Amino acid sequence: MISNQVLQSTIDGIKEISRVELAVMEAEGREVASTAPLFEEAAEAVAGFAQSQADSQEVGDFQFFKVFDENQLEFVLVLKGASDHSLMVGRMAAFQIKGLLNASKERYDKDSFIKNLLLDNLLLVDIYGRSKKLHIPAEAPRVAVLIEVAPTEEEAGVLELMQAYVSGTSDFVTSLDENSAVVVRELGDSSAQKDISKAAGVYEKYLERSGMKGIRIAYGTVVEELKEVSRSYKEAKMALDVSKIFFEDRTVVAYNELGIGRLIYQLPIPLCRMFISEIFKGMNPDEFDDETITTINKFFENSLNVSETSRQLFIHRNTLVYRLDKLLKMTGLDLRVFEDAITFKIALMVVKYMKYMESYEY
Repeated sequence: MISNQVLQSTIDGIKEISRVELAVMEAEGREVASTAPLFEEAAEAVAGFAQSQADSQEVGDFQFFKVFDENQLEFVLVLKGASDHSLMVGRMAAFQIKGLLNASKERYDKDSFIKNLLLDNLLLVDIYGRSKKLHIPAEAPRVAVLIEVAPTEEEAGVLELMQAYVSGTSDFVTSLDENSAVVVRELGDSSAQKDISKAAGVYEKYLERSGMKGIRIAYGTVVEELKEVSRSYKEAKMALDVSKIFFEDRTVVAYNELGIGRLIYQLPIPLCRMFISEIFKGMNPDEFDDETITTINKFFENSLNVSETSRQLFIHRNTLVYRLDKLLKMTGLDLRVFEDAITFKIALMVVKYMKYMESYEY
């Protein structure tokens, strides 16, 4: 179905060119769009015209045209005026609206296909059969880009904005919930990871300028065949979820940048509790003071380099060693030893994951 906004824009354009006032009405006479408030009288005659066998008809100072969609009457086009000029404009306008109906239907078919493709609802034979019918190449490098925004009261949501942005390209946009959109982006042979990241950044800026808030973008890995697009989408979805836990300050995240975070995200909570209990021996990691947490994070940032960490913290090297020794007594882990550092880093990430899941449940 064509939106009222598209119909209004279409007849406004036709009026600007032809200087003829038009209105689009439903078969019952309800006005859908018009270029001027001149069609109240014509609306009363629409129902009778819709029931007639004529495809077009002149009634008083108005001309009526039927617009069909597969032999089903979809709209009645009404023009003000009874001249040859208005007759020609009416026929052209009816043809234009019918073309919009066909294009809208094709887009809906593609949207339905892409949705089912992302959700793994299609058999392999259906993927190749329907893609061929819809003129979608089965083999081409593609990546799924998932965009999430905060709820908004703006008239145009993220789906409509992204559809407008990719219009005229070989990319597809669909939505699986109200506040997100999925872009299935077709890539050139030379497209690298940095090109995808750059495109995601452009999406973000475009949506910001359009009034969107709370934008987070994640994308999966590049796939070479249409049947694998669902895998790229699942990766993008995981990347989006994991980024909320371990990369809060980043608005664009790639699946292959998640590192160990994507493994921790898939751990069952009971196993996480057992691991934390064994590592910290009943101690609550929240008991670490801010000074200790800052020291730990800075030490990890500097790849366990004592000198560089003490310099950036503006403390003496011996002070840093004292803090690390104190942490060793508390946990039994020496962060200067690579294996212990890895264990401690993973433990902190597991704690962060558990907190997120607990807050998510409530």
